[in-house]
Amino acid sequence: MIGLRLQELVSAVLVAGLLGAVAAPGSLRAQTTDGPASEGARALEAIPVPPLDFDPPEAELREVTGVPVLYLRDPALPLVSVFASFEGGYAHFERDRYAAGLGLANFLRYGGTTDLPPDSVDTLLEHFALQTSVGSGGGGIRASLNALVEHADTGVALLASMLREPRFAEEPVEVWRLRELESVRRRQDNPSVLAVTEFNRLLYGDHPVGWEMAPSDLEPAKLATPVLRSLHERIVCPDNLVLGITGDLSWARAEELVGRLLEGWSPCAEELPEAPIPEILERRGVYLIPKDLEQSVVVMAHPSGVRMADEPAYYSTILGNAILGSGGFSSRMLARVRTEEGYAYSASSLWTTPRRYDGLVGALTRTGPGTTVAAARLLLDIFREAREAPPTEVEVGTARDRIVNGFVFNFDSPAEIVSRRMYYVARDLPRDWLERYLAGIGQVTPASILEVFRAELKPDEMAILIVGDPDRIGREELETLGPVTVLELP
Repeated sequence: MIGLRLQELVSAVLVAGLLGAVAAPGSLRAQTTDGPASEGARALEAIPVPPLDFDPPEAELREVTGVPVLYLRDPALPLVSVFASFEGGYAHFERDRYAAGLGLANFLRYGGTTDLPPDSVDTLLEHFALQTSVGSGGGGIRASLNALVEHADTGVALLASMLREPRFAEEPVEVWRLRELESVRRRQDNPSVLAVTEFNRLLYGDHPVGWEMAPSDLEPAKLATPVLRSLHERIVCPDNLVLGITGDLSWARAEELVGRLLEGWSPCAEELPEAPIPEILERRGVYLIPKDLEQSVVVMAHPSGVRMADEPAYYSTILGNAILGSGGFSSRMLARVRTEEGYAYSASSLWTTPRRYDGLVGALTRTGPGTTVAAARLLLDIFREAREAPPTEVEVGTARDRIVNGFVFNFDSPAEIVSRRMYYVARDLPRDWLERYLAGIGQVTPASILEVFRAELKPDEMAILIVGDPDRIGREELETLGPVTVLELP
């Protein structure tokens, strides 16, 4: 996006230089309105430029033994890529399964298979030049494989063993457990991470969104092999699966590989429970985590009812967020907090729009102790001002151009196209979601943004969490933002 704008700037400079070279000396206005310069401008404008024909390839949605499969042929290189996405993660289970759910993907990749210890899996991956990864989040597990066409059968067979027949070797599990324990011990060493994690805990309480790992979560019994196997049988199974495959292969060959991956795979042991809908807690006021720092961390937010959907309010929120603070140097927060006042190097808005439940709208920044309250107050003022008048056409146009210019990067590669479509299938979004998204962005107006600002921005209801030195910030100053609650960390 920045690169495109730089190219436009360079082009403008080159054109201006060309016109200046052929025109009589004088002002830029004179050079572009009469004489040879105007002839040059007219000549440039007369050059026929065909319309951009952007027709990205479309992944085909198929089905193999009841499992959705996204397929896209890509003969550019002799490679095959396979993607697997399983609905289900720690967010679907009780807290005592938190660590097991969070670590499950790691154990699938590094814990070996029933027939192969972990080092043998690594040897095979290296010998056949196979690239594989397994990752997870609160809502699911994702795995991928990339192989040369000639080694596709071997790669798929190994991926199937890793996913379907994990060994859960004790040593990799213990290594992960100890590493997580160390991360828990060091959490307070990173003020930004500490601020975000404690803010989530503050607003979401005992819900998966607000959970943070604790030593009690990492007791060896909670990562025992029977626990991991029980969780594996409920998540990593065909009922929860969406597959994708791309590369230099026909559908007949792709179907054969997918069939081998799925052949004989038992259904899930139990139906996956729904992840609970969070109830965002009412926390207006100031929450202080005392810490001797050279820079305070400020995070503020309150609930927002806008959700990810094909609706005008959602699209207005996307552009509105860019105008407020997520749009980089063109956004209001960075212009005011950094450029005008010099309070901070960076400041950004946040506006989350989950599909199933309410999100958050707010802002975050880091600033010196002496400017902590002033920076927080300025962020609140920006929210208040946004409710008073619609954004300018220039602001809306800049935000829209930024998104539209970046649209092409959704189609960087066939693998990107397939994995994105898999996400839409898993989330029950329309097949043409990207096209709808782009069309919706194009229909946003300053008036529609103002409407969503007035409905959703409530600066007086912000929960404001600050990590910093209260003595250097000023305790009385903090109280001007609202009632202060000191949070004691364990």
